[in-house]
Amino acid sequence: MVPRGHEAEPDKRTLRRGFLAVRNGLTADDVREAAAALAGHALELPELGHAHTVAAYVSVGSEPGTLALLDALRARGVRVLLPVLLPDNDLDWAAYAGPDSLVRVRHGGKMALLEPAGERLGPEAVGRADAVLLPGLAVDARGMRLGRGGGSYDRVLARLERAGADPALVVLLYDTEVVERIPEEAHDRPVHAVVTPSGVHRFH
Repeated sequence: MVPRGHEAEPDKRTLRRGFLAVRNGLTADDVREAAAALAGHALELPELGHAHTVAAYVSVGSEPGTLALLDALRARGVRVLLPVLLPDNDLDWAAYAGPDSLVRVRHGGKMALLEPAGERLGPEAVGRADAVLLPGLAVDARGMRLGRGGGSYDRVLARLERAGADPALVVLLYDTEVVERIPEEAHDRPVHAVVTPSGVHRFH
C-alpha cells in the first residue's frame, strides 16, 4: 500500500533519467563555463579553506566539472584523494598528483572513468578527509542527495559513519538540480552544502 501523500512522487529511476537528459543536452562551452564558476565558489567555502585532506572525484562527460577545483586545491597544498572503482562498486582511494597522473579506465559496460594511477590507500582512507566532495544528480531542500544509483557513495557515507568521522559533505551541481524534494530511503544521509555555478546552498 502506498502511504497517503506519496502517490504522485516520482521514483528515483525516473528522476535520474530526467536529470541526465538535461545534462546530456549541455554543450562543451556550457560545461566549461559552469566548471569555472563552480571552482570559484567552492574555493571560497571555509570547509575547503581549512581542509588538509579532501576526498573528491574526477568529473566525466557532462557532469559539473571538477578538474579546475582539484588543481586549485592541490596548488594550495591540500592533499586530494580520488576514488578507484572496485569490482563490487566499492571505492578505493589514491592521492591526486595532477592531470598527468590520471588514467582512463572502463569498468564493464559503464562509462569510462578517470582514476588516479598512484598507490592504493584502501577504502578506509576516506575517513581521514576533512571534506568529501560527492557526485550527484540533484539535492533537495533538506540536503538529501540523488546519486546515480550505483551505491558506491552510500557505502562511503556508511563507512564514515561507522568510523565516527564527520567531514563536510559537499555536492557539486548545476543550478536546476537543486530541487524542492527527492524521495529518500533509510540509508540516505543529508549533505551539508551544495555548490552550483550561481553560489552555495547550505543545509542545517
